[in-house]
Amino acid sequence: MQNESDGYTKPQELRSFLFLTAVMAPVLSVLVVAGYGFAVWFYQLFVGPPGS
Repeated sequence: MQNESDGYTKPQELRSFLFLTAVMAPVLSVLVVAGYGFAVWFYQLFVGPPGS
């Protein structure tokens, strides 16, 4: 059997879960959307806007 010292405790797991869901998920989604917008903007710098 595992001892308590081998893994995370329940409060640590809850804190990690809340950090991942409340902080990291929104930050990562904003970074993905911003990165896509930057890629489109940079692409259009060289190719021009659509329809031209």
